[in-house]
Amino acid sequence: MKIAVVGATGMVGTVMLKVLEERNLPITELIPVASERSAGKKISYKGKEYTIVTLADAVKMKPDVALFSAGGDTSLEWAPKFAEVGTTVIDNSSAWRMDPTKKLVVPEINGDVLTKDDKIIANPNCSTIQLVMALSPLHLKYKMKRVVISTYQSVSGTGVKAVQQLDNEEAGIDGEMAYPHKIGRNALPHCDVFLENGYTKEEMKLVKEPKKILRDDSFSVTATAVRIPTAGGHSEAVNIQFENDFDLTDVRNILSETPGVIVEDDLANNVYPMPINAHNKDEVFVGRIRRDESQENTLNLWIVADNLRKGAATNTIQIAEYLIANNLV
Repeated sequence: MKIAVVGATGMVGTVMLKVLEERNLPITELIPVASERSAGKKISYKGKEYTIVTLADAVKMKPDVALFSAGGDTSLEWAPKFAEVGTTVIDNSSAWRMDPTKKLVVPEINGDVLTKDDKIIANPNCSTIQLVMALSPLHLKYKMKRVVISTYQSVSGTGVKAVQQLDNEEAGIDGEMAYPHKIGRNALPHCDVFLENGYTKEEMKLVKEPKKILRDDSFSVTATAVRIPTAGGHSEAVNIQFENDFDLTDVRNILSETPGVIVEDDLANNVYPMPINAHNKDEVFVGRIRRDESQENTLNLWIVADNLRKGAATNTIQIAEYLIANNLV
């Protein structure tokens, strides 16, 4: 099992290598891939040194699986080249997510859509993954009509440059800016670029991607995405109107029994999900579970996850695990 990690030196790529090591995939050969600028440099994996290769060299090596986290333009150009030589690409960028010919997968929810013929598989947006992990079991039981999402997203979702900006601001250093404004002691209602409809790309991902993953476009979604000065972990306030009424005890039980979801909802002891506690964990944490008293059949949730792990690296690797377990690669 030859596995390539494309973007191995980036923020998500580094976490991918860590998660691969932790989950002990049956890798016979690891191929770390990065830009020509990084080619020839060494990285360490399981105590052994590996030399970083270019994309062109990696294609010639014909890996069984290529885990991509190198940006949309790289994915659009290179994923088809890997697919042509028989490699199954699992792509972490937004390049292929809404392509009707490509699968958009969260393995716990819709891994069953995958076949041997799927050579380019899309990993959803980080905010979408944690959202649908909680929505999916509730939708199956109560049927959603409308979902309203407000996100509180960490700077790590933007990348290394944004983390450096926050670090610089906290240290009182003037440095390169990832954002058009300061992020420290601030909140920017500006995740990704603005579109003609006044929404950002991030907000529209939250509108569109859940419908594709859940294979259902009968419910409506609206979102506001906000960047906050936390180093890691995304949080979401989610309001869900269902067609059918629910019992809060049943809601808690459904979520507690969902693989990959942990309910943290003990208000008497100030227990609720927080990004600082989700750090380095693969689960999605749900709390502040309460009825919306302003509207019938409506629920409020607070959903938190580590955006670099379940929101990116871990979900990508779980797709690879699903493919291996089901003899699809």
